[in-house]
Amino acid sequence: QVQLVESGGGLVQPGGSLRLSCAARGFSLDYYNIGWFRQAPGKEREGVSCTISSGRSTYYLDSVKGRFTISRDNAKNTMYLQMNNLKPDDTAVYYCATDRGGTLTSVGACVFGSWGQGTQVTVSS
Repeated sequence: QVQLVESGGGLVQPGGSLRLSCAARGFSLDYYNIGWFRQAPGKEREGVSCTISSGRSTYYLDSVKGRFTISRDNAKNTMYLQMNNLKPDDTAVYYCATDRGGTLTSVGACVFGSWGQGTQVTVSS
């Protein structure tokens, strides 16, 4: 079965860190552009970060630049989002995604075709 499975979300205090993981099952991440987007209650989805398959070009949402880092481990067929210095405004459901899929959707500056089920990140004291 082809799917993306996120993990690593949770509750963290402002200033804290989390690392989200996303394992690809049933296909290889090597050939695809990857990324993360988020959606907070009552707000539009926003592309947090995305990078092309070669890794030569990476985008970050302005509000997360310098705090978040996207990466992939092709040997583990897994992508990551390291989130540091978290702020309450980062609270949202986070989804990992790739451009694999027949219908592509723009989420901010990123383009995705399929995504996982999401993991909740809550930043609160």
